Amino acid sequence: MTATVESQAKPTRSLVPARMDRLPWTKFHWLVVVGLGVSWILDGLEIQLVSLVSPILQKPETLGLSSGQAGFLGSGYLIGEVVGALFFGRLTDKLGRKKLFIVTLAIYLLGSGLGGFAWDYWSLLFCRFIAGLGIGGEYTAINSAIDELIPSHYRGRIDIAVNGTYWGGAAIGSAIGLWLFNSDNVSANWSWRLCFFIGPILGLIIIFLRRTIPESPRWMMTHGHAQEAERIVDEIEERVRHEGVELKPVDDSKALEVTETPHLGIVELTRIFFGQYPKRSIYGFTMMVTQAFLYNAIFFSYALVLSHFYGVSDGNLPYYFFPFAIGNLLGPLLLGPLFDTIGRRKMILSTYGLSAILLMISAIMFNNGALTATTQTIFWCVIFFFASAGASSAYLTVSEIFPLELRGQAISYFFALSQGAGGVVAPWLFGHLIGGANNKHPHTGPLTIGYFIGAGIMLIGGLVAWFIGVNSERQSLEDIANPLSVVKRPEGGISGAASEAVAS
Repeated sequence: MTATVESQAKPTRSLVPARMDRLPWTKFHWLVVVGLGVSWILDGLEIQLVSLVSPILQKPETLGLSSGQAGFLGSGYLIGEVVGALFFGRLTDKLGRKKLFIVTLAIYLLGSGLGGFAWDYWSLLFCRFIAGLGIGGEYTAINSAIDELIPSHYRGRIDIAVNGTYWGGAAIGSAIGLWLFNSDNVSANWSWRLCFFIGPILGLIIIFLRRTIPESPRWMMTHGHAQEAERIVDEIEERVRHEGVELKPVDDSKALEVTETPHLGIVELTRIFFGQYPKRSIYGFTMMVTQAFLYNAIFFSYALVLSHFYGVSDGNLPYYFFPFAIGNLLGPLLLGPLFDTIGRRKMILSTYGLSAILLMISAIMFNNGALTATTQTIFWCVIFFFASAGASSAYLTVSEIFPLELRGQAISYFFALSQGAGGVVAPWLFGHLIGGANNKHPHTGPLTIGYFIGAGIMLIGGLVAWFIGVNSERQSLEDIANPLSVVKRPEGGISGAASEAVAS
C-alpha cells in the first residue's frame, strides 16, 4: 500500500522535483536561507529578551507585575506558538508556503511591536500571544518552504543550520540586554518598551526580501498550478545559468504524474499519519518530544542552578549564557553536513547518545561537588554542541518524512505535541527538583536524578531513530514519501508506506 490518492482529475506529468534537486548551490539558495531562516533568530531574540525583561516589569515604575504574571508572559508566548503552528500549519498546506510566510511574519511584527505600547499586564500578555502566533506559523511555513526549495544534497545541513540559528538570536538578545537593561544607559520604563521593537525592526528588513522568494514549485505542482510551477523553475534555472553554471537535461524517466490534491479532513489526516505511517509518526513524535524535554529542562533552569548551587549573581548570569548559546549555535553549523554524508540515523543516534552520556557524567560530578560554575557551563556547552544538532534534526525529520501535502501540518502537530508533552513538563519538574537548594547547604540529589532522567530520555530518542528511522539523506522528498496526489511515479526510491521498513 502507498500514500497515493486516487482521483478522477486528469493527471499532469511534471519534472519539477527532479529539476529542483539537480540544481547546484547558487545565490538563489542563499536568498532562501537568509530570507526565510531569520525566523529562528527572531524566536531566540524574543525569548531571551523577554526572559531578561521580566524582573524589570515587576518594578513599580514599569507595570508592577507579580512574579507569577511576569513568568506567565513566557507561557502566553508559548501558547501562541502552539496555536499558531496548528492553525497556520493547515493553511500553509492549503494556501501555499509564500502566502503564509509573509502573513505569519506580519503577525509577529504586529504582536511584538504593539507589546512596546502595552499599558498593563493583560494588554502585554495579549501582544505576546499574538507574537507567538506569528512565530508558530513561521515554523510550519518556513521549514516546509526551505525543504522544498533546497536541493536534496544540501537539505539536511541547511535545515539543521537554519534551525540552529535560534541560538544566534538568543546570544544577540543577551548582548542587547546587557546594554539596554543597564539603568545607567536607559531608564527602566523605556528599556522594556524598546526591547519589543528590536525584533520587528529586523523583521521589517526581511519582509521585503521575502517578497522576492517564489512559491514552492512542488506545492504548486500538486495544487493545480503545474504550468506556474514549471515557469518558476524555468526562472530559477535561468538565474543559475546567468551565474555561469551549465545545467544538464533531466531524464524524462524521473517525471511524476500528479493530480490536484484532494481536501483532507481531520479523520483522513489521522488515518494517513497513524494508519499508513505509524512508524514514522512514532519516530517524529519521539524526536520532537525528547529534544523538547531536555532543552526546556536545562534552558529554563540553568540560571537557577548557577545562582542556587554556585552563588552566581543575577548580574553575572548573562556572561555564563554566552558560551552556552555559542555551543548551541556551533553544533548545527559544524555537524550539519554530516547528516547529509554519514546519514540521518547514524548522526541522530550519535548526537542524542553523546549528549546523554555527557549529561550523565556531568550529573555524577555535580552530585559529588566536583564542578564549579565555570566547569558546569563548559559541560553544558559541550553537551549542547551535540544536542543542538540533534534537536535541529528533529524539525528536519518531521518535515521530510511525510507527503508534501501534509508537510506543514506534520510540523505543526508534532511541534504542538512536543511542547505539550516535553516543553511544559520539563521546566515544572526541574523547578521542583531544584526546590529548596541554597548556597550554604545545597542538596544536589534530586536535581542529579533529574539530569539522569533527561539523559535517559535523550538516549531513548537516539535508539528510536536508529531502529525505526528513515535513511532520507540526499533523497528527493518525493522518494522519501509519495505526494498524496501522485498517480504514477518512476521506479525506485524509498517512497510510500513501504519505506516504513527502510531503517535497516
